[in-house]
Amino acid sequence: MATRAVPHPLAQLPNLLTIARLALIPVFAVLTLAAEGGHSWPAATVFAVAGVTDQVDGWLARRWRVESEFGKVADPLADRLMIDTAVVLLWLADRLPWAALAVIAARDLFLLGGYRLFVPRGYDVSVNLLGKLATWILYASIGFVLVTHETDRWPLWAFWGGLGLAVAAALQYTGSLALRLRR
Repeated sequence: MATRAVPHPLAQLPNLLTIARLALIPVFAVLTLAAEGGHSWPAATVFAVAGVTDQVDGWLARRWRVESEFGKVADPLADRLMIDTAVVLLWLADRLPWAALAVIAARDLFLLGGYRLFVPRGYDVSVNLLGKLATWILYASIGFVLVTHETDRWPLWAFWGGLGLAVAAALQYTGSLALRLRR
């Protein structure tokens, strides 16, 4: 294994960013709930900060060679929880249709099942490029839903595109793990 590229205290920064993203979830929820009709620049700003920390923590961990078991679990968990919270709250505000809630929940249950099946057997659960792209698009599109008027449809099209990529990534991910399991 390659040696760490930064001193120990700095090596904790990626995990601290993940923890900060987890801490932003209730802040985001309060701001969204206080918003009229799910339209909130403050909530969108907090959501955007969470999206940026998602990109920065992973990039730093890989660049500095300080990837951790905690980060491998907590980073995608923080993303799922933030995005799921946004989808639930925007559904409650009538900004996203019920199908968005259903597909997000089904995708996350599918991923959780795959995780519980493969991790105990020692399989790597690293996120693939398609999954990262889907997460970027979901963060961006949900942020756009938060700041646009409900009559604007283009953020929803971006959301559905990101969600379609997320489902495809989940299928690709679990399919490749299933193939490894058969070997």
